[in-house]
Amino acid sequence: MSAAASSSKTGYLSHELYFWHDSGLETYEPSFEPRGSQESPESKRRFHSLVQVTSLADTLIAVKPREASDEEILRFHTEEYLKRVKDVSDGPIGGRIGHELHISHGGYRIANLSLGGVLAAVEAAFAGTISNAYCLVRPPGHHADRDGGHGFCVFSNVSLAAAHAIAKLGAKRVAVVDWDVHHGNGTEQHFWGSDQVLFVSLHQDKLYPLNTGGVESVGEGAGRGFNLNIPLPPGSGFGAYEYAFQQVVLPALHAHRPDIILVSSGFDCSFLDPLGRMMLTSDCFRSMTRMLKGAAEELCGGKLVMAHEGGSARASAARARCERTSPRAVKTWGCQRGDDACWASWSESCTSYVTTPPVVSYAPLQAATARCTCPTAASRCWRSCLATRQA
Repeated sequence: MSAAASSSKTGYLSHELYFWHDSGLETYEPSFEPRGSQESPESKRRFHSLVQVTSLADTLIAVKPREASDEEILRFHTEEYLKRVKDVSDGPIGGRIGHELHISHGGYRIANLSLGGVLAAVEAAFAGTISNAYCLVRPPGHHADRDGGHGFCVFSNVSLAAAHAIAKLGAKRVAVVDWDVHHGNGTEQHFWGSDQVLFVSLHQDKLYPLNTGGVESVGEGAGRGFNLNIPLPPGSGFGAYEYAFQQVVLPALHAHRPDIILVSSGFDCSFLDPLGRMMLTSDCFRSMTRMLKGAAEELCGGKLVMAHEGGSARASAARARCERTSPRAVKTWGCQRGDDACWASWSESCTSYVTTPPVVSYAPLQAATARCTCPTAASRCWRSCLATRQA
């Protein structure tokens, strides 16, 4: 075991106000009864409760969130958008501030504290107080773009944390890995022309936002080659994600050599989540975390900060996050290896990148998108390699 691994100090950050964020009702048209938002506090509160009752909290270092300043928010968002969020928050009942985005009265303070929590964790990592951390923050952030919020996201928590590390904490290079089932369009926009931040997004192809996240989107100018999208077909299990990590994510991290690794940690690629069609389990999230933790220990002194994004399934979200509580806590269904025939064309495309320091850039890909072209339907492919095992 490396010295970094043996001295690893894990932080945990949350706040009661995160569970008070009101994401509103989902209304499709007047003839349908409104329903509660999929982005609700229940699964996050279950996560937090399990951390407490399993005594996992006793092994963690509590990190206290702080408020973010206007200056920190304006490193990406516009003054007009910041004013709109504050004005709606000051109203008597709140309201909509973007596509699929609602805040209640006082919601600005919670969104500000969500961003400030990730900033505080990054500061603690650079100060050496912690080596790595999980930030159970809410509302999420990776869909928020420069001019407005989208898809439940108010401020771009992770991308602003990356910008903060560069502007104030001495970082020269930062890497952001986003495994939320949806494309991290806001993070991509923030660093589209930057060579200081490597952004890698693994997401379900053409899910949300509909027309973003293609493999051809690689950044521009100085940032060309530093934006890597890995769109995966619906039904992808751990075989696909593991292959993507081994062939693209980890080589890109080693080429970039970041001073800290940030993760947009969405659990909506779980096999139970209603907003995605992927097949990941607690074992899969554990393995991806271990791979990133190992990379952080090798490349940047163990500095790894994960910030919560999506995840609506109450059972799977809680189990995925609390997998450390017991080796026999849950029974999972996991894809141990990708089906070779199913993934042949996808892996050909994925491995056609070339390494050109200081980044991994994609050469012309053999497919416009990384879709499965197995002769059988994709839904049958992942079923062929499911296996039952004890976690």
